[in-house]
Amino acid sequence: MHRFSQLYEVLDATTRTNAKVEAIAAYFRAVPAEDAAWAVFFLTGQRLTRLISGRTLREWALRFTGLPDWLVIDAHAAVGDSAETTTLLLDEQETVGEGASLPLHRWLEERILPLRGQSSEHQYAEITAWWRALPRAERFVLNKLLTDGFRVGVSHLLVVRALAAVSGLPRATLSHRLMGNWRPSAAAYRALIAERASADDDRSRPYPFFLASPLEQAPADLGNPEQWLIEWKWDGIRAQLIRRRGEIFLWSRGEELITDRFPELVEAAARLPDGAVLDGEVLAWDGEGVLPFGVLQTRIGRDRLTARSLEQAPVVFLAFDLLEEGGIDLRATPLDVRRERLEAVVEGGSQRLSASPRIEGLDWPDLAALRADARQRRVEGMMLKRRDSVYGTGRQRGAWWKWKIDPLTVDAVLVYAQAGSGRRANLFTDYTFAIWRGAELVPIAKAYSGLSDREILALDRWIRRHTLERFGPVRQVAPELVFELAFEGISRSARHKSGLALRFPRIARWRTDKTAAEADRLEQVMALLPQGSQA
Repeated sequence: MHRFSQLYEVLDATTRTNAKVEAIAAYFRAVPAEDAAWAVFFLTGQRLTRLISGRTLREWALRFTGLPDWLVIDAHAAVGDSAETTTLLLDEQETVGEGASLPLHRWLEERILPLRGQSSEHQYAEITAWWRALPRAERFVLNKLLTDGFRVGVSHLLVVRALAAVSGLPRATLSHRLMGNWRPSAAAYRALIAERASADDDRSRPYPFFLASPLEQAPADLGNPEQWLIEWKWDGIRAQLIRRRGEIFLWSRGEELITDRFPELVEAAARLPDGAVLDGEVLAWDGEGVLPFGVLQTRIGRDRLTARSLEQAPVVFLAFDLLEEGGIDLRATPLDVRRERLEAVVEGGSQRLSASPRIEGLDWPDLAALRADARQRRVEGMMLKRRDSVYGTGRQRGAWWKWKIDPLTVDAVLVYAQAGSGRRANLFTDYTFAIWRGAELVPIAKAYSGLSDREILALDRWIRRHTLERFGPVRQVAPELVFELAFEGISRSARHKSGLALRFPRIARWRTDKTAAEADRLEQVMALLPQGSQA
């Protein structure tokens, strides 16, 4: 635990990429495989299911220290993070014991994880004993692990770089081995950095997804459009469909196994040859074409699928790449070749599984005119992929571009604000916006990104001076400020009083040139609904 807390402090104290990679690599070299495995687990963003709520941890700190409850409440309001608040409240407690010397894996496997399912009193007794045994830095990490709040400024790529430095393996190999159901253990870590893959390697494992970059230049600057494979940019769930050793797996880009959510795709994939991995998009689709993303969400959010839910939200898998064929990794093969093989693999298959159609024979002006009609087609624009490109890992500029349509926008009034978390716990950074319905302002969206640091500070000062009422952590503010919100889509929803929901809303600009009376009205925003859903 001591070494892991030291690593956390180093990573939290620097913004230098190379320093972070060196610190992680040094940690991997210094600790046993069991500890390294758990460090990989946490540093790559995986989490334990929460063992203790932040509220419970604060209540236990209050009980343990005997401090007045108002102090705990004020401290949490100022800090914003329960683990950090609790650690600060425990600062005066004397350390008694050798808890910091216990290896990380034993802390997790012998102490923390066995807390699950225990009584509250047992948990309290164990955790307070650990607080007594640990110095401040280790207490902080312990509290983070208990509350599922462990976050540190490290990307997946930096962890892979550190592993590459330790093992000498290519980054692409390590990225692939970390995909799927990777679980921390000494054996898993040794297999991760082994020179050769294990014969019983996880047959469900997907490949790291290759991501496109936003096109920020004129498409004509890319040269002849014939050098590019051009497709629609679909608005669905990016996924890999895998058939290996007679079994079928469907992985989302977020590394969630979603096979059980889409039984009709499993049935369709049964016709694929064994040893095939397809990259593509899961879409809600009827006889007329693609349906709004909101329809697909009804499948994602259900605990149990019924015949009615399958009927109301039919789906297809549109494949646009073939990553593996006959068990052979094709990622280093040029896209043109992969695409030809893909179309041969899915040809004559199910209507629920087909290749994403190409857009061919047009020059850039004609493509731009076609792209302008994308929203009516319920797509997000176009994908531009170099025909000679290999399938990379992560986001690599130059080979794949997403030529998205401009976002929709609405001018809305700020009506509520709430403090952020972590380092923004002392600033109001989470905002609720509303539009006019008659003479009433009705909420339509929440947003927290898009403002500069300078604007956040100015808005925070304004919120504090113009608060009308407080509802716990939420402040109702004077309805005076107008902001332009950008978003990717709009649908009907009962979640907001306006009856509408915006997809991926963010603040585009602070409209200091407009008064609240000039903000958009509900009937104007309703006109942005896709055709067929306005009635």
